[in-house]
Amino acid sequence: MTRSAEVSRKTRETEISVSVHVDGTGKSDISTGVGFFDHMLDQLSRHSLIDMTVKAKGDLHIDDHHTVEDTGIALGQALGKALGERRGIIRYASIELAMDETLTRAAIDVSGRPFLVWNVAFSSPKVGTFDTELVREFFQALAQNAGITLHVTNHYGANSHHIAETCFKAVARALRAALEPDPRQPNAVPSTKGSLKG
Repeated sequence: MTRSAEVSRKTRETEISVSVHVDGTGKSDISTGVGFFDHMLDQLSRHSLIDMTVKAKGDLHIDDHHTVEDTGIALGQALGKALGERRGIIRYASIELAMDETLTRAAIDVSGRPFLVWNVAFSSPKVGTFDTELVREFFQALAQNAGITLHVTNHYGANSHHIAETCFKAVARALRAALEPDPRQPNAVPSTKGSLKG
C-alpha cells in the first residue's frame, strides 16, 4: 500500500495545498511565506523521512497565525488520509532530543484520538518576526487533524530558536518511529478494538 495523500484547503484567509509520502526520504518543497516556519517544516520532513510538499498563501498582512494554523490542519488531514486504517504500524513512540543547551521530549500515539499536551515555555515571544506561541498552534492543528495523541515537553533551554527546533525535530523522530511497519504484525491494526479511527 502506498501511504501518500494530497489535500487542498481554501478559505477566505488562506489557500493551502499539501502532499505527503510517509515512506519517503525526507525530501521537502516548502513555501508558506513565513521563513522560520518553512525552516521548521523542512526539519519535520527531513527527520521524519516523510516527503512533503507544502504551498501556502495566507493573509500575512494581518499576521502569521492563520497560515501556520491552517497549514497544520491541511498537513494533519493529509497525514491521516495517507495512513488509512493504520494497519501494520508500530503506533507508539517517544524520544528525548537534545540540541545544544536544549532538551525536548515528544511522545506519540497514532491512536485515531486527537489530543495535545503541551509543556513548552519559550524564553522570548518571537524568533525574528515569528511568534513563538504559533508553534503550539501548529501542533494542536496537526494532532487534531491527523488523529494522533501528542505530548511535547521541553525540559530546559535558553534559546527560543533551539526550543522550537527541538520540538519539530522530536515530533519528527517520534513520528518516524511510530509509523514504521511492524514486522511482527504487518497487516494488523495495533489495537484491541480492531480499529484506530477514534
